[in-house]
Amino acid sequence: MNCRLTIKDKIHWIGVNDRETTLFENYWPIDKGVAYNSYLINDDKIAILDTVKFNKTTEYLEKIKEIIGDKEVDYLIVNHMEPDHSGSMLALIGAYPNMQIVGNKKTFPFIEGFYGITKNFFEVGDGDMIDLGKHKLRFYLTPMVHWPETMMTYDETSNVLFSMDAFGGFGSLDGGVFDDEINFEFYEDETRRYYSNIVAKYSPMVQRALKKLSGLDIKMIAPTHGPVWRTDPGKIVSLYDKWSRFEADHGVVIVYGSMYGNTAKMADYLARIIAENGVKNVKVFDASKTHNSYILSEIWKYKAVVIGSCAYNTKVFSSVETVLAKLSNSGLKDRYISVFGNKSWSGGGVSGIETFVEEIGWEKIGDSIEATYSPKDTEFMALTQLGKQIAAKLDETFSK
Repeated sequence: MNCRLTIKDKIHWIGVNDRETTLFENYWPIDKGVAYNSYLINDDKIAILDTVKFNKTTEYLEKIKEIIGDKEVDYLIVNHMEPDHSGSMLALIGAYPNMQIVGNKKTFPFIEGFYGITKNFFEVGDGDMIDLGKHKLRFYLTPMVHWPETMMTYDETSNVLFSMDAFGGFGSLDGGVFDDEINFEFYEDETRRYYSNIVAKYSPMVQRALKKLSGLDIKMIAPTHGPVWRTDPGKIVSLYDKWSRFEADHGVVIVYGSMYGNTAKMADYLARIIAENGVKNVKVFDASKTHNSYILSEIWKYKAVVIGSCAYNTKVFSSVETVLAKLSNSGLKDRYISVFGNKSWSGGGVSGIETFVEEIGWEKIGDSIEATYSPKDTEFMALTQLGKQIAAKLDETFSK
């Protein structure tokens, strides 16, 4: 027997936890798992909102059957077509062949392309409504949050917003499904990591969606990943608003790549100087050891970034180069940046980072510092000055 979970009158959570998959989208580490949330409204007409990844289809269909028995499903509402939410669509159609598939005009080419499905389409536009009986579902198109076809569904009866990937995050739901049942400190980090790596590139579209939804009386937010927000939905909305406006906290992220420890020595020294000058949030990452998804999440959180690299075949060290490429693609704005590194018989590490700085357009603090072979007193004195400059700039910014 599955644990039946009602999130509000006649609305059921039929999601699943995935603790087996190692890499989300075959790239992002999810050592703490992920939840694929789906919802069922058991009204005069029955609607399912999104499905789950294909590796959880059997469990998913069992949950549906347990709630509705031999009844038929009238509507499958497709808020988002990414396969972690549409992966059980074919199986669901096999079980309920007369079910109408609800989406907007951009949804259906995805359905046909992924699964070869071409019939029982029910097209809705922005602001359209479907009446299930007691529950009235209205649709809001939110393109590029974060695919072209994405939309959200709002139940005007219960004031629940089914928000697809928006307001979601990594992390399995370990017993607690609602925001008032969990320690959000863990989920906040994993939600920011999800946002900064999956959604962040489309932050302007997130802002547009937030404005579109601002007039709704939202009592609960039910995303397709992470906890359901029934007690304080404004909390996750405010975080998404903050992240999509590129706001940051007082702190410094130092990211370095080091072959034999010389650049690492410079990173540790600089971190100590910054801390001595009153900055309590200092995060130091070896880019070769820490996956760039965690690094990007911290950079999204804090205002100042310092990038260090040894020269590697006349270029930036490969693991640092990966971080820089991810930052360029993310669209992040309004950060401070500083540069350091070392070389031996050739340069290329520091100069490569300087090219990135010019391209991304962040405000640079201090001069670049590059040691030859290993850092000497001259470089340590320069790092001392740079650490003081970074701390002073943060104090100036956050005292306004």
